[in-house]
Amino acid sequence: MKKAKIRSIVKRKFRVTTDSEHKYPVVENRLNREFKVEKTATAWVSDITYIKTTQGWLYLTTILDLANRKIIGWALSSTMKAIDTVIPAWNMAQNNRSITSKLIFHHTGDPVRSRNSVCMQ
Repeated sequence: MKKAKIRSIVKRKFRVTTDSEHKYPVVENRLNREFKVEKTATAWVSDITYIKTTQGWLYLTTILDLANRKIIGWALSSTMKAIDTVIPAWNMAQNNRSITSKLIFHHTGDPVRSRNSVCMQ
């Protein structure tokens, strides 16, 4: 292997990171996997993605309108604080898409601290 300049790839063991035994309330699933929405501004979903850079981690928060699958809000931050991630993305989404009726907003992130499904009227 040394002569051929090849080496084995050792896979790391899968590690569960979800805490299912938490004492936090679990919110109702209002979206219920209904990802086909007819009218814009009735169902938005959001998620946070981690991006490794040479200077550290960045966190990209996006908000997607399920009706037309367009990103209507996003925020890039060097911290995971809501004031730097979800709130700026939410503000951008509101500026890009008016909420005129009932809206379901589902945000996923840390399964215990930040999974929220909110219904607004």
